[in-house]
Amino acid sequence: MKYSEKIVLKDGHEALIRNGEASDGEAVFEVFNRTHGETDYLLSYPDENSYDVEGEGRFLQSMTDSSDGIELVAVVDGKVVGTAGIGAVGKKYKVRHRAEFGIGILKDYWGLGLGKALAKACITCAKEAGYEQLELNAVSGNERAISLYESLGFEEFGRNPRGFRSRISGYQEVVYMLLKL
Repeated sequence: MKYSEKIVLKDGHEALIRNGEASDGEAVFEVFNRTHGETDYLLSYPDENSYDVEGEGRFLQSMTDSSDGIELVAVVDGKVVGTAGIGAVGKKYKVRHRAEFGIGILKDYWGLGLGKALAKACITCAKEAGYEQLELNAVSGNERAISLYESLGFEEFGRNPRGFRSRISGYQEVVYMLLKL
């Protein structure tokens, strides 16, 4: 699946949202590790990264070549500052109408409209891929993210009071959200 869009951020900088490519492997690896260290709201910690630089590059290329998934990068001033993507919940008939959404943005770029732009791009891609439902998990304390998702039409459908076990704050309540496409 292919995607490319230029946007203007709230601070006036231009950002390019595009497919991640194999050549972005190192930059995305670094952004993953930084974003997962800057907040306790994401699923994993930097030391739990599933990829090395080469593996990240292969993953990015596989998502670019995919017809039902995508991994986008946000580039500002030539630098990757965030990622977002969608992937199938599963391939079996009963779940293939569902996709999962994930996003991570460097803290220096929070509040500039990049999260909303990346989320909208992923929603567009999910529709183009034929999904009927986009899902995400958010830590209940991440009120800014939840507000963003609600503004885009996501609805809460459940909570798990011990959904995450944080190394920093103990158990975190996870909010399950979905968007009907």
